[in-house]
Amino acid sequence: MSLSPAVVIGTGLVGASVGCALSAAGHRVHLEDRISAHAQVAAGVGAGSTDPASADQVALVVVAVPPSALAPVIVDALARFPRATVTDVGSVKAGVLHALWDSGGDVSRYVGSHPMAGSQFSGPLTARADLFVDRTWVIAPHRKSAPAATQDVADLVAACGAQPVTMDVEVHDAAVARVSHLPHLMSVLMAGHLTAVPSEQLQLAGQGLRDVTRIAGSDPGLWQQILGANSAALLPELRAVQDQLAKLINDIADDPEREGQDGTGVRAHLERGLAGTRQIPGKHGAAPVQYRQLVVEIPDTPGALSRLFADVGEAGVNVEDVAIQHDPDRQIGYLSLSVTPDGADALAKSMADAGWSVGEPDPTPDRPA
Repeated sequence: MSLSPAVVIGTGLVGASVGCALSAAGHRVHLEDRISAHAQVAAGVGAGSTDPASADQVALVVVAVPPSALAPVIVDALARFPRATVTDVGSVKAGVLHALWDSGGDVSRYVGSHPMAGSQFSGPLTARADLFVDRTWVIAPHRKSAPAATQDVADLVAACGAQPVTMDVEVHDAAVARVSHLPHLMSVLMAGHLTAVPSEQLQLAGQGLRDVTRIAGSDPGLWQQILGANSAALLPELRAVQDQLAKLINDIADDPEREGQDGTGVRAHLERGLAGTRQIPGKHGAAPVQYRQLVVEIPDTPGALSRLFADVGEAGVNVEDVAIQHDPDRQIGYLSLSVTPDGADALAKSMADAGWSVGEPDPTPDRPA
């Protein structure tokens, strides 16, 4: 079934990016936002048109508003667009669905969804059509969802280039509590701790600290709503971490060098963390891959980064991830390239032959890598 015309309600980063992706795929998209200027900006970056849609012709509505507004906006969309499948991109599903049960609307045309993509930035100016490419997108139908509506949402996911995963709403909320909301709070706590660190000590900060605290830069108002909507699933996870933190404190206070015969001690915590990193899936949900890291030194000169990426491309080795760190003292940067083990040596040789200084990360924490 065609997704045109589609209506996107809410033109922040995610909503405007959905509009950009659908527009790029050839669908007609109409944009709505409580703040009309936001919709106009989104239209300016290619997310669609601000012209009103013909309500009885709309095939798909994507609701991308803050969590507290989701249920009433979805109810309104089901009433205003009587032929449309309605989905949302909210990060919590169960509470919205429970509110819809009580609304009296045609919930057979509603299928919840949640793209696992975004950034610490917000607003339509940050939107991009490729935001969802190769990212997981949860489709969460309920017991009254019409098969055609579920298929429309699957078609939306495909049009955005994402990887669909179907989940029950309660399972989804438990999952995001563990893999999204809890990590966000850990980042927030670490970043908040930095407010008590003297500025001269912060000069020692490396990429590890930036990695841990990056997502803490997200909108506090939005996250307060997300955490409130998913508190029932989140609280057991927080208490589990609280228990682990208490054990870690006791183990460090007791003797950091002690290795208990029963799997206790500081090393047990470190090994458990290492094992956890190896559980994170690779691309498209594949089994985890242990990548090798190659670190390339970048001079602080115009065009150096573009030349480096061109040489990486010439090497013909697929790079899975990149990270850049700057060394303010030496006025250079370090580009960390994540590569599968079977391609790392070939890439290292190709980059060295092209004149780049290539190494691997030092395991000590004070090396910028």
